[in-house]
Amino acid sequence: MEFCIFTEPQQGATYDQLLTFAQAAEAAGFDGFFRSDHYLQMGDAWDGLPGPTDAWTTLAGLARETSTLRLGTLVSSATFRHPGILAIQVAQVDQMSGGRIELGLGTGWFAEEHAAYGIPFPDKRFGLFEEQLEIITGLWGTPIGEKYSFSGTHYRLADAPALPKPAQPRVPVIVGGGGAKRTPAIAARFATEFNIGFVDEATIAAKFAGVRSAAEDIDRDPDSLKLSVALPTIVARSDAEFRARAETIHTDADDFRLINIAGSPAEAVDKIGRLGEIGAQRVYLQLIDVHDTDHVDLIASEVLSQLR
Repeated sequence: MEFCIFTEPQQGATYDQLLTFAQAAEAAGFDGFFRSDHYLQMGDAWDGLPGPTDAWTTLAGLARETSTLRLGTLVSSATFRHPGILAIQVAQVDQMSGGRIELGLGTGWFAEEHAAYGIPFPDKRFGLFEEQLEIITGLWGTPIGEKYSFSGTHYRLADAPALPKPAQPRVPVIVGGGGAKRTPAIAARFATEFNIGFVDEATIAAKFAGVRSAAEDIDRDPDSLKLSVALPTIVARSDAEFRARAETIHTDADDFRLINIAGSPAEAVDKIGRLGEIGAQRVYLQLIDVHDTDHVDLIASEVLSQLR
């Protein structure tokens, strides 16, 4: 099983704070460091200061200042960037990282951030999302020296040189969500990894089964699709420490325990173990407080060490 840190910088974090947190994750032995792609803080308890950071600008910086971590978005919104531009951005950052980048892409959902920054937010976004995946993977997969063209409902590309190429032969593409039919079908077609987050274990198991079935429907080996889970995480050595960490991120400590990775190191080990039993091959531990590097060290030393 792989273990990644997952952050939400729109809640308030500078690039330097993210860098410190990422380097702490790398030193502690985590496999990856992923961030959300949002431009507006969420929840009235947060002031959003110092303001948002752009996901791919941040990842470009982290690519040059880390050496082993997988880096990526969970997930970028298809509404934010033209797919031709995004393909160039991701390929360049992959080169800058020496081949450690992963692209998580979704339809986008947070209407308020679109309104705040004047970003179009169409009612129906699945078609746009699907075309983006086809274009991005098509551009990367076009042999050097050949051209790529695409004509769809939302985008048209004519004789694109399909450059630059990523450092990796295939950049991992993460698709996730709780949709019953269309999301698993899109993941089966385009993704290397299917992700589900913020739900209980029974729902996770059902979604894993659904995407594996969707892969079989198109004659894809379901074992070729990595399965992952993203869950908010608080680990602490005492109840007082647990409640203090919950208070820092403005969440109710008792409610937090219901479906998340929560409690003592032993409880976290048990929870992650159950996720593995239902098929999870990678777990994203969502840590909101990017100042709390002690939290990273605790999880690494008393949770990951047992699971590995």
